[in-house]
Amino acid sequence: MSDPKLAKTDVVLVGAGIMSATLGALLRLVEPNWSITLIERLDGAAAESSDPWNNAGTGHSALCELNYTPQNSDGTIDIAKAVNVNEQFQVSRQFWTYAVENGVLPDVRNFLNPIPHVSFVHGARNVGYLKARYDALVGNPLFASMEFIDDPDEFARRLPLMAAKRDFSEPVALNWTQSGTDVDFGSLSRQLIGYGAAHGMETLFGHEVRNLSKESDGTWTLRYVNRRTGEKYKINARFVFIGAGGGALPLLQKSGIPEVKGFGGFPVGGAFLRTNNPELTAGHQAKVYGQPPLGAPPMSVPHLDTRVINGRSWLLFGPFAGWTPKFLKQGKFTDLPLSVKPNNLASMLGVGLTEMSLVNYLVGQLLLSEADRVETLREFAPSARDSDWELDIAGQRVQVIRRKGAGGVLEFGTTVLSAADGSIAGLLGASPGASTAVPAMLDVMERCFGDRYPSWVPKLKEMVPSLGVKLSNEPGLFREVWDHGTRVLQLDTPAAV
Repeated sequence: MSDPKLAKTDVVLVGAGIMSATLGALLRLVEPNWSITLIERLDGAAAESSDPWNNAGTGHSALCELNYTPQNSDGTIDIAKAVNVNEQFQVSRQFWTYAVENGVLPDVRNFLNPIPHVSFVHGARNVGYLKARYDALVGNPLFASMEFIDDPDEFARRLPLMAAKRDFSEPVALNWTQSGTDVDFGSLSRQLIGYGAAHGMETLFGHEVRNLSKESDGTWTLRYVNRRTGEKYKINARFVFIGAGGGALPLLQKSGIPEVKGFGGFPVGGAFLRTNNPELTAGHQAKVYGQPPLGAPPMSVPHLDTRVINGRSWLLFGPFAGWTPKFLKQGKFTDLPLSVKPNNLASMLGVGLTEMSLVNYLVGQLLLSEADRVETLREFAPSARDSDWELDIAGQRVQVIRRKGAGGVLEFGTTVLSAADGSIAGLLGASPGASTAVPAMLDVMERCFGDRYPSWVPKLKEMVPSLGVKLSNEPGLFREVWDHGTRVLQLDTPAAV
């Protein structure tokens, strides 16, 4: 007799953040008849890392992030990573353009606003680096609109809040790109999931996947529970995607796929100072990234950002690191210890021995007082007053630990893991993360549906005209899709504040 509580579906998406939301929409567009089920442990979509208060919302395109353009020992600037990140963002931008035009995303201004992206340095040596960075990038079509600014008067005109009470006897410089964006990944996720739900995707909120196992026919059976009633269920799927943020690693480990062996995770919390004082928000309308403190990891790059959330303008400054063994903001203190397995113990220990600078940085961050945090902000905004700013605890990030030799290495990026047979995949890691959701999910589709993918390509090229092409090598195509996207996404009109 068949199990009355065993449902069947073509695709299960675990987690209701930007990754699952994006993959669900893409699959619905290319396979309108497939059954798709989304399972989320919390009661709403995008309530963890994709929530706008839990991430920087930068729309990472390497326009302002200095850690993507390291300086070589001979003084030259390596722009390879910056170009790669920007190429990925262009893919996301093209898909969002298609989605807005075709009713998938009904409210563009609720998730996307034009905000300049700016790099900021001070001191003669750093100004020299920033000029070399500008010279290296501006010849690439993706960065051609970047400006180099080292005039104090122009600095003050563009960034009044940062200029107030600043001592300009020390040289300052900016790389300014007017065409940056602020992205509310929470709103974006909810709109994508709303589209899926309106077109037949089943959404199960308040339900948590506890285990999963592979069947002899290559399908997967997931066991999940209703967190409100405690009732248990099973669902069988041909394909499973685990887009559960920090919760992805434990579920991938439970799947038993060999590809996850040797992988571990190191959780790092974050916090931002924030204000919505109209006097301050009016004086700073940009996302301004600086340089990380000496010995600090790449994720610690300080930035003072304009954010548009629910139609209101905010300023956020940070991030300040926190630490807890939880893999999710609403996770468990046992998350980290339970993730240590015989197959990743060497990786975890290896990182523990080699990343003392990270440990020291975290300890220093945990000891900061509120006054210390505002003092850090004054490097950007010398006139900052303690009373104007409050602390916002952001989301958890689980940095990837990968096996390397006899030990392991800590990676600050995004990693897609998939089984050899393509029946299951998951996403690990953090920044640039959400900004590259579309190329990451296209990668999942190509890896996991090799038999179907070629038939999808014509439809996918409607959504992403540059699919399979590097826009930095095709300036004409870049200008065409960029200009079209700018109009459709309303990025040629001021932010909605």
